Amino acid sequence: MIAFKKWTGLLNAASGEVPMDSEMRWLTLAQKGDRLAFQKLLELHYDTIYQVAYRFTGHSEDAEDITQDVCVGLANKIHAYRGEAKFKTWLYTIIVNACLDGHRKRNRQYAQLVDYLEFEAHDRAVNHDKAQQIASLYRELARLKEPFKETAFLVLAQDLSHAEVGQILGCSESTISWRMHEIRHKLKALMENDHEG
Repeated sequence: MIAFKKWTGLLNAASGEVPMDSEMRWLTLAQKGDRLAFQKLLELHYDTIYQVAYRFTGHSEDAEDITQDVCVGLANKIHAYRGEAKFKTWLYTIIVNACLDGHRKRNRQYAQLVDYLEFEAHDRAVNHDKAQQIASLYRELARLKEPFKETAFLVLAQDLSHAEVGQILGCSESTISWRMHEIRHKLKALMENDHEG
């Protein structure tokens, strides 16, 4: 209780700010690795960090995230403060940069989300169309007579070359090429009939 009163006694009752000499003492100690002094600096400036972040973002959740990022980042950056400007000015620079980084990150995430959703919608439509086309193609392939059905299966479904299919079926590569030519014409005609009917 005494320590709390002593610490709160450092606060200037009129302005709600800590006297500059106390802030500088905490800052100096924090730069030397004093965790308690660093904690006091954070407690002193936490509301300011949040308020600036909130004014910049307009969203409490984003402001809280930025405030946390600034507090964590400040632990690594406190050593970089050289006293060339007021600590509060230096801190504002860090806060604003964190807000800008957060804004860029949210915009990038939003753009990625929009791109993803557009891709997914397009992909679903394409996949739906593709699935219908493939199902229709399989129905048409099932209607083919035997050497054509085997040839189509091996060339299209198994992705074998005409020479490989010729070896498997015991015929020449040119025979397989001719069959595939005929299959394409038959499938085209069958599919056109399905679309018309």
